Amino acid sequence: MADVERFADTSLDPPVQGFLHHAEAAADVLVLTHGAGGNAQMPLLIAIAETFAGAGLSVLRCDLPFRQVRRFGPPRPADAERDRKGLENAVLAMKKFSPPRIFLGGQSYGGRQASMLCAGQRKLASGLLLLSYPLHPPGRPDQPRTQHLPQLQTPVMLVHGTHDPFGSIAEIEAAMKLIPSKTRLLTVDGTGHDLGFKVKARKEDLPGLILGEFQRFFR
Repeated sequence: MADVERFADTSLDPPVQGFLHHAEAAADVLVLTHGAGGNAQMPLLIAIAETFAGAGLSVLRCDLPFRQVRRFGPPRPADAERDRKGLENAVLAMKKFSPPRIFLGGQSYGGRQASMLCAGQRKLASGLLLLSYPLHPPGRPDQPRTQHLPQLQTPVMLVHGTHDPFGSIAEIEAAMKLIPSKTRLLTVDGTGHDLGFKVKARKEDLPGLILGEFQRFFR
């Protein structure tokens, strides 16, 4: 298992805080963040980080700025811009290790902010890993969160549950057609927004499935 250490870079504003899973010195890096109700210690993020690091990719699990300020509760609308800046700073912090490539990803809200950031900064990351992208609020398909997708030039891999109330597989596939860069979708049968990673029940094979698809897509 790769070494894991607390990571902080307070020279940046907002600061970068999280946990760094070290692989080889010249390894690619994945910056991975959480959803609106979570933090960097979410079981799914830990499992993905451990699996990726075991395969030779370093992973930074980072807390978004809103979570650094408030231990509980969702982000406020006014938090979004600073959260995106926090993700940008996390990428900048990882560039100090001179990795061949840096990937950016997140679950739900964190993935949405990552995709919005990359839509405005095309060369920031080599690719995006979006877990349970929140395509619209539950029960409100008339409020799609797709406005930035036509500007997204970064390759995108999505992982989505077949029972996710934030967007059906058909809706996700339709949204992917708005993205001009290459895309790939990994569907997870029988799971909702948590992708089968609940407090007491975990889809143990999922991190390996994500890794395999990630390696094929971003080879």
